[in-house]
Amino acid sequence: MLPPPDSVPPEAWGKDTKHPEEGTFLAGPKTRGYELRRLLRISWEFMRGFRALHFVGPCVTVFGSARFPETHPHYELARDVGRRLALAGFTVMTGGGPGIMEAANRGAKDVGGASIGCNITLPKEQQPNRYLDRWIEFRYFFVRKVMLVKYSYAFVALPGGFGTMDEVFETATLVQTGKIRDFPIVLMGVEYWQPLIDFLRGRMVRDGTIAPHDLDHLLLTDDPGEAVATILARSGAFGLHWQPSPRAQWILGENGRLERSTDRT
Repeated sequence: MLPPPDSVPPEAWGKDTKHPEEGTFLAGPKTRGYELRRLLRISWEFMRGFRALHFVGPCVTVFGSARFPETHPHYELARDVGRRLALAGFTVMTGGGPGIMEAANRGAKDVGGASIGCNITLPKEQQPNRYLDRWIEFRYFFVRKVMLVKYSYAFVALPGGFGTMDEVFETATLVQTGKIRDFPIVLMGVEYWQPLIDFLRGRMVRDGTIAPHDLDHLLLTDDPGEAVATILARSGAFGLHWQPSPRAQWILGENGRLERSTDRT
């Protein structure tokens, strides 16, 4: 039986972590001044992200594992998707790391498209890949995930691990609950994702934990052409406009390229 909360000293709270900074963040309540400084640091990280990405234009975010080498078929599939998205006029946004992320960014650069990375600081450092026009590094996963979703009108997920699953399901939850509009979520790699779809349909829909129409948000395909065509067909409903960014960006010291004229939420 757990002791009552008042009997547990604050220093006994928290969770273990390999990263000292995260350990401090997860260690439970600190002084009010300390928590205020923490809040300001998180707010500043959001502000840095908003400033850096304000003019990147309509994006499609590509999720996927950092562990696939250049020789893997999934790498080439992601590179092809990146090319096609860039040719369609989208900025390709990824987590900025190696593997699938590198491949999608590389595909965009193959055809002269825009390529953005939202990198994350990890205990085992994740280095930004070399195919990025612009990248910004985040300390907090939750801030990074906001950036990956905020500027994108569609999401493409190739095979990946816990991080990719987290990104896919968080995005699907936002669409399901109406926090963002019905943007397409494309799962590429039928053989990899089919067992998950079978579980969603055979267990979650059957047990009523999700509705059958919740799966309508997901497209399962191996065809990059079908993926991009679906994204283009749906994105037309959101009133996208590609236009030059205003001169005010120079006054604010922002190095922008394009801006979006509509609000996604």
